Amino acid sequence: MLYEDKRNFFRMMVNAQVQINLLDSESGRQLDGVCRDLSATGMSIELDEPLEVNTELKIKVDSTNNGVPSLDAIAKVIRCTSLESQEYLIGLEFIEMN
Repeated sequence: MLYEDKRNFFRMMVNAQVQINLLDSESGRQLDGVCRDLSATGMSIELDEPLEVNTELKIKVDSTNNGVPSLDAIAKVIRCTSLESQEYLIGLEFIEMN
């Protein structure tokens, strides 16, 4: 059986630190996560706590290459999956790129 990826954009596997600010929270809470994959329209991050679908976040991934700018974006949670050992895989869709 032939597997056909239905994605419109190629996903790149990444293992980079992500700084996250919750925009829906009055506290302006900050979290640290790990980017697991990245595409032109979204990304998957691993966190140690779940996030609700439709939560809006400001995310930043610092670049390790001087020729490539840091990723700065507003994103929305579209999926939250529980992993082993109290970790969660969060699917994000980009709303705005800065």
